[in-house]
Amino acid sequence: MSVSLDGFFEGPDRQIDWHMVDDELHRHFNEWLRTMSAFLSGRVTYELMAGFWPTADSDQASTAPMVEFAGIWRDMPKIVFSRTMQRADWNTTIVRDVVVDEIQALKARPGGDMVVGGADLAATFVRHDLPPLPANPDVAATSAWPTGGGAVLDRCAAVVAADRGRKGRSGT
Repeated sequence: MSVSLDGFFEGPDRQIDWHMVDDELHRHFNEWLRTMSAFLSGRVTYELMAGFWPTADSDQASTAPMVEFAGIWRDMPKIVFSRTMQRADWNTTIVRDVVVDEIQALKARPGGDMVVGGADLAATFVRHDLPPLPANPDVAATSAWPTGGGAVLDRCAAVVAADRGRKGRSGT
């Protein structure tokens, strides 16, 4: 999740057009995300991703890292949390609610870490005090989420700090 210097990941109308991901950063994300066992997201994030990535590798304007990520995204198992979605493609399972025991069971399965995409879902995970999912130690992974307030921000900062220590990283 990209974060502005003043602590926001999106604009007032939920726009993310200010995110600047160059080829170097995208290659870094690809290297990291390829090791995950699943992408977990809410409906809004899933629909945003599903609207672009499945065919991004056939777009002549796509860079090499974008082409690579299109394959990573298509092939990765995905869990989308939604009470309204009826159908999802691209190796996706729909789950209606965040149930702590079910998330803990998913995390305990062999196969690699999972990554949470979307601020609202991440805030829900933090509110439920779920075990920390991996945080990318080289980019800021906290934000002023619209549904969590300062307590969520503080908890996420602690998760990132703990993850950096677990991986032996000193920070960005």
